Amino acid sequence: MTDLTGKVALITGGSKGIGLACARAFLDEGARVAITGRNQATLEAAARELGPNALAIVADATDIEATEKAILQAVGKFGKLDIVFANAGIAGNTPIGGTTLAAFESIIRTNITSVFFTVQATAPHLNDGASIILNGSVISVLGNPGYSAYAASKAGVRAMARVMASELSPRRIRVNVVSPGASRTPIWNGAAPTAEAFVALDKRLSRGIPLGRLGEAEEVAKTVLFLASDDASNVQAAEIFVDGGATGSPSGAPIYRG
Repeated sequence: MTDLTGKVALITGGSKGIGLACARAFLDEGARVAITGRNQATLEAAARELGPNALAIVADATDIEATEKAILQAVGKFGKLDIVFANAGIAGNTPIGGTTLAAFESIIRTNITSVFFTVQATAPHLNDGASIILNGSVISVLGNPGYSAYAASKAGVRAMARVMASELSPRRIRVNVVSPGASRTPIWNGAAPTAEAFVALDKRLSRGIPLGRLGEAEEVAKTVLFLASDDASNVQAAEIFVDGGATGSPSGAPIYRG
């Protein structure tokens, strides 16, 4: 069993979805966890669920000063960090001919710029041998129509992780990427605001996934847990797809089986 006893973790965007699932997983393995998010009510609900070994801090990932203060608050309560999961991000449709500069730049700022500055702000507070995990996406390689900004941002995360790994390797700090496929998380609330709409979306998306189903946040969390732990002590600058085969064997999807 993975053991994170005595470890301290920071998760941005940790109040719901994959971030919250990772917080639960880290706590179950003995870590103390600080989570950040934009919505105070959602954070408070997460804090009640997670218990006394968790700290919930209101901080928008795009607000660099707020992120820096949140990191100082986490370190002040729990001590230096061993794990950082830069999870906070947003999706958005940015089709050619129908996209404003503000919409495009908002995705880039949230998914690339804030990730860099989160890592930069945590670096002085990391123990040597720490683990940094960045949240990528299958969209970086699938070429989904209408997702130029999001795809570019997640491809940027992958490229940035490799540079960060080079810079931080002298401190034995590992930097890796987990790239989820379509998963059951609140990220779909905009596209499928009702239960009926989500059932239809689930059915449509699942036809394009070789394993024939959406992933679960907990499945992504198990991969993040591995990357965070000493079990991944020789894994550096890697990207692990948790996508049911969508990127590795797309022709195996149900849509091609007749």
